[in-house]
Amino acid sequence: MANDPQLNKTVLSSPVHFLAFGFGSGLAPIAPGTFGTLAAVPLYLLINQFSLAVYLLFVVLSILVGFYLCGKSSELLGVHDHSGIVWDEFAGFFITMIAAPQGWQWIILGFALFRLFDIWKPYPINLIDQKVSGGVGIMMDDVVAGIYALLVLQLIAYGVA
Repeated sequence: MANDPQLNKTVLSSPVHFLAFGFGSGLAPIAPGTFGTLAAVPLYLLINQFSLAVYLLFVVLSILVGFYLCGKSSELLGVHDHSGIVWDEFAGFFITMIAAPQGWQWIILGFALFRLFDIWKPYPINLIDQKVSGGVGIMMDDVVAGIYALLVLQLIAYGVA
């Protein structure tokens, strides 16, 4: 997979694959979803500088663009939800971090919570992962994981949990 020179060349030479593979982070030989989420952190740090309204617009656009990118990359590769397609992790992490408190501890906690829900796949994430196909299916389980992580992060931030 990540050691496949042809896949590496394809991903690094195609804008659709390059973005869907999280700027190449999805080519990591192990845990590409974790590396994809990690690669989302610098982009989060850039967009977090803007107002909440601009941040939310970016999140919505990342989801909408993700439907296309993930679906098209999957179609071109001939593999539904190839493990290297990690744009969905980018979007899920961005959702997790909506209105998060400032500081590295919150970024680390958001990262951990998102990865937990993305890997664990509690209901209805597991159902979405199994039943919804194409770019929407690839994206939506991570969107819901991001929403779960966002809710827990906000509960912790405001002392409710």
